This record gives sequence, C-alpha cells and structure tokens, in this order.
Amino acid sequence: AKPSFVNRRFRQPLSRIHSQTLPSTMSDSEYVIESSDAGASATIPMEAGAIKKGGFMMIKGKPCKVLSISVSKTGKHGHAKCNFLAVDIFTGKKLEDMVPSSHGTTVPVVVRTEWEIIDIGEDDELTLMDEGGNQKTDINLPSYPDTMAKEIREAWAEGENQVSCSVQGAVGIEQVISFKKEA
Repeated sequence: AKPSFVNRRFRQPLSRIHSQTLPSTMSDSEYVIESSDAGASATIPMEAGAIKKGGFMMIKGKPCKVLSISVSKTGKHGHAKCNFLAVDIFTGKKLEDMVPSSHGTTVPVVVRTEWEIIDIGEDDELTLMDEGGNQKTDINLPSYPDTMAKEIREAWAEGENQVSCSVQGAVGIEQVISFKKEA
C-alpha cells in the first residue's frame, strides 16, 4: 500500500516518522560532558586597522604581542596594508604579518593570573596556589627565557623563600612569564 502523504524532507511516509520512539530516559553513562568551558572562544575577530602597538594578535597560529605597525598607502586596489612586527608571547620568536587594514584578523584572549609557588618537582613541574586556596599542578617551569627556570629554583631555595609568579594563558597554553621573591 502506497502512503497517501510522504514527508518531502525525509522521503518517508509520515506514519513511519511518527511511529519511531525515542528513549524517554538517559542513563548517567550516556550523558557525559567532555569539557567544562563556557563555550568561549580562545580568539576573537578584529579589524587589522584596529590593532595597536602593545596589543595582541594571532600570526601563523601563534599568540603574539605587537612590537610595531607600519601602514602603507592605499594602492590601485584601494586597501591600505598594515605590516605587523610581533613577538610570540610564549617563545619570544619574532614574527611578521601583512594584512589589509580593512580586513579581519584574529586576536587571542590573553589572561594573566598571580600564583604562589608551593612546590617544584624533580621534572620541573610546579605546584601553585592562588589567593583563594585553589591549587594548580599542570604547569612546568618556563623554557623561555633560558635562565628563568634556574632563577626561579634559586629564588625558591627548596621552599625556604616565598616566591610568587605570573602565569599567562592564551589559546589553551599557559606559561610562567615572571616571578618575584616575597620579602
């Protein structure tokens, strides 16, 4: 028997679509949250002409701090070009990018937090604590600049001194960028 009305979207008789039943309850094993972020993006779009010296931008997939900007005049195609000279905020490597000023580029969301060093492990892993008592154990001593890891170990002196550090995070990467020995 041919159905009298066929749903155009699914190419099935309506009776077949409505007769399918869905499970009414879900067990805990079926409902697993993979990540706990609020859905915020690691980067935001911005017009290239709006980026300022000292600001941040993504170049070749790396979060960078802009050192200098030079703007060329409009050419026969009508776009002024911005030439960015920037340094990678995690490796210190200089990068360059040229983007038309009216075109969009991406800017990383950079977050800086203060932590106190509780312990330094043998494999350079840090145990940090913030003012609220929250602990963080997923950060290692920095590899850039070259001498900073050694300086932090010397300042900490196997727990004899109180040392606080600044952790900078962007695009899912976190790294210690500065430290100071408390009096």
